[in-house]
This record gives sequence, structure tokens and C-alpha cells, in this order.
Amino acid sequence: MGGNPDVVVLNNVTYHLSELSAEEKFRIEHLKYHEDHKGHEKMHLEMFLVAFVSLLFCQLVLMFWKKRHFRSYQLVTLIAMWLVPFIYSVLAEFPRFIFVWVLFSLTTGVMVYLASKKRISTTTPRRVYRWFLFVHTVSYILGVGGYVLLVLTFFQVNLLFLLPTKVSVDLSLLALFYGLYYGVIARDFAEVCTNKLAAQISYQIPQGMPVRRIDPSVCSICKSDLTADSNEKVHRLNCTHVFHDFCIRGWCIIGKKDTCPYCNEKVNLKKTFTNPWDKPHLLYGNLLDWVRYLVAWQPVILGVVHVLNSILGLQ
Repeated sequence: MGGNPDVVVLNNVTYHLSELSAEEKFRIEHLKYHEDHKGHEKMHLEMFLVAFVSLLFCQLVLMFWKKRHFRSYQLVTLIAMWLVPFIYSVLAEFPRFIFVWVLFSLTTGVMVYLASKKRISTTTPRRVYRWFLFVHTVSYILGVGGYVLLVLTFFQVNLLFLLPTKVSVDLSLLALFYGLYYGVIARDFAEVCTNKLAAQISYQIPQGMPVRRIDPSVCSICKSDLTADSNEKVHRLNCTHVFHDFCIRGWCIIGKKDTCPYCNEKVNLKKTFTNPWDKPHLLYGNLLDWVRYLVAWQPVILGVVHVLNSILGLQ
């Protein structure tokens, strides 16, 4: 009977957990936990000290690494953020997250490949910008929607729509997680593509003069007719050159350029286009760093604490 996880003996009374309600089951397991750990105050203090010292030490190591070798820290953090949730989802059997993760990874992998090619296509900045703008928009909607739903649930507005509180909380937290996670990881992958494209894109010779003249009715980035697609906006820069909306956005945001793609004249693109991944608000930046730390490094620190507790015989 002692090896049966369904049977709990508490104060000489036997309980069958499968026959209890969820509330009673939780109460019995909670009482059993306290009974099993009675008199372990010293061990719990030692475990707390191990966790505190490990957390402090790992935090100092991460801060030193980030300060001295930021690029390697950023790369490892991105890889950890990309793989850790997937590995956990495989072990915990979360098919929904696995499906979305695979779909996102395949599409983003194609974008990174296009941005990494030695000869960049003239349409690559446009494609990369469109994909990451789409992910950013969806993530933003999910994040804001999840937050609003959580607040409405707190005020029990969900009951007006006959939505159970547990379901409402689960949906809001799920939307918040997807919005924050894919918003952060897409932002970091966009930065990778940005750095690669910025090193490759160039339409001028070193002196800054165009190699050849281009028809004024043709976009000098994608070489397509500006009047062919009337549904897409066009932008005229200070130098009077005209480009497709997504072409020039991909050039100045993904390609990190602040010059005209054709004549290389300096233009103030920051007032015309805003980068959706560059949020000036300090709180937003801190939130992104917190999500990266929570997803990428918190599991590693918990693993270190678990290993130390096992070595020291602490349970």
C-alpha cells in the first residue's frame, strides 16, 4: 500500500486520492507534504542557502559574460531561448506549441538563409521585413489581448459571457506567453538578419555615385515598376527618389541604412519610418530582458541548484 501513489496515509487514516474531489486531494497532499518535511528546517535552510548562492553566482557570471563578450552571450541566449521551450514541450507533450514552433522556425530559418547569402537578392529586405513585421503584429495582439483578458477576468467580466474563470485565466496566460515569447525571439532573429543584411547590401560604388541611371518610375531596390502594383504605397525621399513602401522599409530598418539606396544621399529616415522592434520605453526593454532571462537561463540555474542539492544529499 505504501508504494501506491493513489493511497495516502495521514494521522493513521487512509485516503484514496482517486475518490476525492480536486480540492480535497490538494488539501490532503498539502498536509502530507508538511508531515513528510516536519523537522527538516535545517535542511530547508541549507537548500535555501544553496539556491541563493547559486542564483547570485550565476547572475554575476552572466553579467560578466554579457559585459565582456556580448556577441557570444547574445548568440547563446538566442539559441537557448529557441531550444529550451521546444525541448520542454517535447518532454511534456505540448503538441500545439511544437506545431507553432516548427512553423516559426522553418519560416525564420528561410529568412536567415536569405539574409546570409553572399549575393543578396533585391527583394530580400522586403521579404525579411514583411515576415518579422507580421510576427511582431501577431505577438503584439496576443500580448495585449491576453493582458486585457486577464484584467477583465480579475473583475469577473468573463462571467457575463458565460466563460469560466479557470478557462479565462488559462487563455489569457497562454496568449501572454505566446505574445511575449515569439515577440522577443522574433525581435532577436530580426536583429541577426539586420546585421547580416547591413554587411551585404550596397547599391553604390565607393565614391557614392550610382553605377547606372534608373528610370524614375522604377524602384531602384527591387527593380520593379512603381505603377505596377497600385495597392502598395510608395515613398518619396528628400532626394526625390521614389521606392515601394516595403522595399524602403526593409532597406532602412532591416538593412540599417540611413541613406538613399540610389544616390547615397543622407536622409532622415527615422522620422519617416519607425522600427517596431526598437521600443524606447525603458520598462519594455527591461521586460524583454526579463523574458530572455526567464526562458533561457532560469532552467539552467535551476538545474545547477538541483545538481548541488543531489551532491549534498539535500531533498
